[in-house]
Amino acid sequence: MHSLTVRDSQMIDIDVSGPLPELVLDDKVRGAIREVRVLVRLHDRPVGSFTVEVGPRGIAAAELAAAVWADAPELRAHLAADGFPVPDTLDADGLPVPEKTPQCVERRRAALEDPPSVTVLIATRDREESLRRCLASVAELDYPDFDVVVVDNAPATDATAALVGELDGRCGPAKIRYVREDRPGLARAHNRGLQETTGAWVAITDDDVVVDRHWLMAIAEAAAAAPGVACVTGLIVAAELETHAQRLIEEAGGFSRGFVSRLYDTGPNRPDDPLFPFTTGRLGSGANMAFDTAVLRALGGFDPAMGAGTPARGGDDLLAFLNVLASGKTLAYQPAALISHFHRREYEGLQRQSHNYGVGLGAYLTSAVVHHPRLLPGMLRNAVLGLKHFLARSSVKNKGKTAHFPAELERAERRGVLHGPFAYAVSRWDGRSHRAYERPVRDRGRVPIHVPRQTDRAGGSRMSPAR
Repeated sequence: MHSLTVRDSQMIDIDVSGPLPELVLDDKVRGAIREVRVLVRLHDRPVGSFTVEVGPRGIAAAELAAAVWADAPELRAHLAADGFPVPDTLDADGLPVPEKTPQCVERRRAALEDPPSVTVLIATRDREESLRRCLASVAELDYPDFDVVVVDNAPATDATAALVGELDGRCGPAKIRYVREDRPGLARAHNRGLQETTGAWVAITDDDVVVDRHWLMAIAEAAAAAPGVACVTGLIVAAELETHAQRLIEEAGGFSRGFVSRLYDTGPNRPDDPLFPFTTGRLGSGANMAFDTAVLRALGGFDPAMGAGTPARGGDDLLAFLNVLASGKTLAYQPAALISHFHRREYEGLQRQSHNYGVGLGAYLTSAVVHHPRLLPGMLRNAVLGLKHFLARSSVKNKGKTAHFPAELERAERRGVLHGPFAYAVSRWDGRSHRAYERPVRDRGRVPIHVPRQTDRAGGSRMSPAR
């Protein structure tokens, strides 16, 4: 039996394919930490997470196993999906070694027989230390064919260029390239990186994350899950929960979209959601998204009038998801494509972020109607449902909030939504982005928009960590 020392508020990562550890609190945090967050894996895949109470002496492996079995129903579902019998309990020795190869492992092996080349795209601006941490995790990726493009967006110094130069040849087997985009805006930075993309797929993340070593393998597996998959999103968990602001983000829903793989489109994989396809925020987030490069280029990349660094503040990722769905393609959510995100630590920053999320949501809905006017009737028909989704305490978006969740954060987000259409109009026509949907890539083709009339329903969405 082995032990695992808990030294801070970061998530503990355990795999139940083998013996479970006992958790022991480090002397420096004993008394400061009463709860430990646990990420549960099976066959290298995340299958659930929960919080366990830890006393001064820690928690024994048998107690941890019992807590896992009680609080991770996805674990039992994963076993059943792999064709294995589901035991009544989980003991400290973990699950027994399977007599045959699990189906999930077989699917990954099949996808990796001919893996697509991938370009990892990271946009950044004057955040060298977080970028260094991110690139250190990228260097550990277990994938046979990938390169890295770092886009420096309107930098104030040359520090990022110097960092990438320092790391050249030290990012694992991958080649790393530095690109500078002087016009501010996250969408513009991503479009600039899309010009430099050499991979058949482009996997996009932020500089304030750590990627799991299986991230690209999981993306490749999801890309091969069904014909027509053109976008993959993945699971985002909190890298730390040390401050009140970080815990509030998780209370509002965080960035996680669950531990069950799913396909989404406007046809047979349409979810039972009258607000779909406008609720693309439920399908993933821009910190963890990947696209078929040719399809993304054909769709024109990202709307440069949107995103952080523009008056619209956000929504560029949500519109990209909508464009994929409206083109008749499929989006795959793959929880095994895992990253850990470092949430904002200060409450003042969270206040600004809440307002910006609201602005981004309003801008996204405006941009969606501009680019897909056929969706407007469905949007109007479901306006009341959209308002309930956004405002009601019992909605998917708000049900995780406690009675003590700050009302001022909700008010800031709502004010932002009302400002969003105006912000998008300003952003679309100002001097930086007056050519609002310029095509920044060599492929000038367009994927035809496909929105079946019988499913032309739409409504509210959200640009916030909450689901």
